[in-house]
Amino acid sequence: MGDQALTAEVHHLRHGAAPEWDDVPKDSEGHKLTLKFTSAANKAEKTLRIRHRDLRHSWKVALNGKDIGKLGEETDAMISALALPPGALKDGENELLITAGASGEMAKYADDVFIGPIELIDRPRKDLLTESSLELSLTDSETAKPIPGRFTIVDEQGARIPLGTVSSPTLAIRNGVVYTATGVASLKLPAGRYTVYAGRGFEWGIDSKTIEVAAGISTPGQSAAQSARVDLAIRREVDTRGWVASDTHVHTFTYSKHGDATLAERMVTLAGEGIELPIATDHNLQISYEEAASAAGVRDYFTPVTGNEVTTPKLGHFNVWPLAPSEKVLDYRLPTWERLFGEMKTTAPAAVVILNHARDIHNGFRPFDPSRHISMTGEDLQGWRLRVHGMEVINSGATTSDPRILFRDWMGLINRGMRTSPVGASDSHDVARYIVGQGRTYIQCDDGNPGHIDINKAAEAFKAGRVRVSYGLLADLKIDKKYGPGDLVPPAKPAKDTPVESSPNSSTAADSSPTNSSADSSDLTIEATVSGPSWTRAERIEIYINGQLWKQQEIPDESSRKPGLKFTAKWSMPRPAYDAFITALAIGPGVTQPFWPGAKPYQPTSPHWQPYVLACTGAIYIDADGNKKFDSAYDIARNLADQSAGDNARLLQLLENYDPAIIAQA
Repeated sequence: MGDQALTAEVHHLRHGAAPEWDDVPKDSEGHKLTLKFTSAANKAEKTLRIRHRDLRHSWKVALNGKDIGKLGEETDAMISALALPPGALKDGENELLITAGASGEMAKYADDVFIGPIELIDRPRKDLLTESSLELSLTDSETAKPIPGRFTIVDEQGARIPLGTVSSPTLAIRNGVVYTATGVASLKLPAGRYTVYAGRGFEWGIDSKTIEVAAGISTPGQSAAQSARVDLAIRREVDTRGWVASDTHVHTFTYSKHGDATLAERMVTLAGEGIELPIATDHNLQISYEEAASAAGVRDYFTPVTGNEVTTPKLGHFNVWPLAPSEKVLDYRLPTWERLFGEMKTTAPAAVVILNHARDIHNGFRPFDPSRHISMTGEDLQGWRLRVHGMEVINSGATTSDPRILFRDWMGLINRGMRTSPVGASDSHDVARYIVGQGRTYIQCDDGNPGHIDINKAAEAFKAGRVRVSYGLLADLKIDKKYGPGDLVPPAKPAKDTPVESSPNSSTAADSSPTNSSADSSDLTIEATVSGPSWTRAERIEIYINGQLWKQQEIPDESSRKPGLKFTAKWSMPRPAYDAFITALAIGPGVTQPFWPGAKPYQPTSPHWQPYVLACTGAIYIDADGNKKFDSAYDIARNLADQSAGDNARLLQLLENYDPAIIAQA
């Protein structure tokens, strides 16, 4: 009978009553697609080829009342190929039905999807997916040596295609995505014209080529498949020397039991995305990646760390690392934060504790729900004490509608008196749906040998706040050219005979007192930089003092398109009269290309969606009063309240010389 087009149209379907996004048509065709078509009964397997995009939920596919598969939860444009077993079709009229398969907590979220065209291919699925061959190689353009990386293969409409090759010890494969541990891959795929992209995560450039492969010829004596070869080369574009690339939130299907990345596949994806310090955080388990990394031949590319995402029924999720796989597994069933954090402190006193996706709802609980948490002041209205060393300000697998909301929450915690590091992480459970290491944290630590990173030193640097968060960009901040994230800036004129605390970021431990007595000698020099690969852009840099926007500067488009260092700015700032912290945030338009697409919000709070990339720095602390420590906005407000001795008029008078962060705490 030959191939048959069941529909040439793109059908807009919707799960839910209202549009998911404000840029989709107001009206849809409904919550299901029904296609009736005439065919003959199939004695041999045939293939259903479906093009689709923007799927938040999985969508079920049934033929004549029997399930034949589903379209996975993939927002990227892609093509799925579903096998129709013998007898699935009947003589005469047949009915294809596609419906949303949403369930659980996420079912309340709308899903506007676009499905079609749909074709019935008169060949078995395996024959369709293996009719052509493709040889791929990826090298470092500066050394000409093979490197791990990610290939993305899309058709002329930008859709990821199904492949006829499956994962192996050195390959992790999904629709249109191939991670290689060795820099090479041999693939089977349908005939067609494709673009192949190659990359290796945030720090590297992208190379691409367009190819066309024809179907193989089965005539005796001729080649079984038409083949092509693509050699791609990339170079490192972002300088991160002295900073270890870490993803503190990594899962596998093998142990977490959702998503699709097996333990073996995860090793290949970590090497392919250039993550040097991955933290294994399967739910309520303490898993080692050591053996699997060695088996995949990628152990030299990263230092695996055992952690645990302590996934509680009603108290939120917390990543804890480093842990020993053999030591007591943390009890996730404890009923209060006090007991939970007490358990962590007792069982793993040296471990890092991170608050994950604080604005997400899990099992009806959201740690930073506005009904229980004041963002500006970092205050829990129920009096719960948060004892963490870091909190996620970007989770690339669970992005937020407002790109700054978690960043503001983090600054509120510092104003409340918590020395907490900002965190970027991926929360990836998958090979391709959410990219591992897309959100990442750079920790100031020796990265000269990625396979032998000092885990304890990395943990110490993390706790000290010597971190930078990256989601497509990387920002840095320096005060007086030597104080960076996590440092304490001493006063301009330290008391006589009082030693000045040296900066861990300084090359020397010299006295940092002013060298002249001019009126401007106490001003601080603030220098901010923004870096990124050639395929991301930055629009602006913002500087915050005590959580308040102090300075912002637009970044010229021509500068933003540069690989590596995209922008630098320097300002002079009067030294604060009281202790304060300073941090920087960079933001730009999101990546929509198929080789590194950003995810839409996991639990959106608005129908408006503007893709973004961002970066932020850890806090730099200013010791204005010379007491050799940082006094938070809460500490200062409490001192002023004590001075006023209950006299509100006096307190208001005292507050006239302080910023909104301190006023809010008072």
